[in-house]
Amino acid sequence: MAVVSTPPTLERALPVMDNAEVLRIRNDFPVLNQLVNGQPLVYLDSGATSQNPLSVIEAEQEFYEQRNAAVHRGAHHLAVEATEVFEDARQTIADFIGADYAETIWTSNATEGLNLISYALSNAGLWAAQGRGDAGLKELALNPGDEIVVTEMEHHANLIPWQELAFRTGATLRYIPIDDAGSLRMDLAGGIIGSRTRVLAFTHASNVLGTITPVAELVGLARKAGALVVLDACQSAPHLPLDVKGLDVDFAVFSGHKMLAPTGIGVLYGKQELLDILPPFLTGGSMITTVTMERAEYLPAPQRFEAGTQRISQAVALAAAANYLTETGLDRIHQWEAGLGQRMVAGLESIPGIRVLGPAAGQERIGLAAFDVEGVHAHDVGQFLDSKGIAVRVGHHCAQPLHRRLGLTATTRASAYLYNTTHDVDQFLDAVAGVRAYFRA
Repeated sequence: MAVVSTPPTLERALPVMDNAEVLRIRNDFPVLNQLVNGQPLVYLDSGATSQNPLSVIEAEQEFYEQRNAAVHRGAHHLAVEATEVFEDARQTIADFIGADYAETIWTSNATEGLNLISYALSNAGLWAAQGRGDAGLKELALNPGDEIVVTEMEHHANLIPWQELAFRTGATLRYIPIDDAGSLRMDLAGGIIGSRTRVLAFTHASNVLGTITPVAELVGLARKAGALVVLDACQSAPHLPLDVKGLDVDFAVFSGHKMLAPTGIGVLYGKQELLDILPPFLTGGSMITTVTMERAEYLPAPQRFEAGTQRISQAVALAAAANYLTETGLDRIHQWEAGLGQRMVAGLESIPGIRVLGPAAGQERIGLAAFDVEGVHAHDVGQFLDSKGIAVRVGHHCAQPLHRRLGLTATTRASAYLYNTTHDVDQFLDAVAGVRAYFRA
């Protein structure tokens, strides 16, 4: 089976990735060298959580062994060193996404980042009504009659915070629908994003469909409407070069655990002029200038949004993960994964009784494929594959409205990363081909 791939970019003078290189990369990931149910592990669930290379594991361990202390709070040697590596990690991530240092906020995950934006915007209305804060807050406040626009393919984390923001402010939530094939109805987008739109929030790449959304076109519509743009980059930051300034989004979020880093660390990017006037989401220590018994004054970003003890070791490990991806070459990783995604889709489409969601073989997608097996529940499919050592995700993938629109309650999803080979994909396809016969569907 031929590997279909996207053309390589000229950004790095490195050879195209191949199976031999991927096998060398796999040696950096200890967890992949094990048997599951007596079979070599084939890990195809990186869309949920990726695995960690030794360099990332060692970076976090080294912090605890050599520099463990609270940041921004002490003058002793360990505290100074901890603060330095913590803020160096911020600069590394800022460079990784094309942002400025002060525009890079640590969060626990992307979900927290989206909630941070949502609550900061509703607090903007409260502050503006009390004459508190910057005069520009009035322009950010949402009111009845205003509209928030999302898409029908969003992860719950990029839907529910906006539902709740609409509830708190009286704004109306609207969405750009998808068609029967799962494609975004861009022919309708211009009629949905309009003069009342204050926020447009959408995924860069769908965690179910594998679709890469037309960011430039959507941003253009938002700019015409004067709306803020929020980008969910959870499925793009780990897999393709990300330039938040080049994309001209106002905010972007992603999670470390999907890009080789530990759990418990995420990133919020925001334009400096917005972050410096938005009210904070969490309040407490380390994010203030002056506190009296009656009120507090807050630091500018990034500390403005980082109350309390921070995720120091996780941030250091995330920076190590970003360095690992940068050294490998995100353009090369994207090309390799796109080929694996095409291989998965083409193979699945050739199996009777399989329905693949999202773009058909030959059309652009990231390296994942969600599918339905006629007559067999997704959870049974997942258990069957697990019996053969193949790890996939099953369920609605935190996208119930999307599944409901396509007439499904659950699907099975295989998602590849830089440590997967074409042989992994072929083993997966061979196993899927036997599902219906095993269950006598």
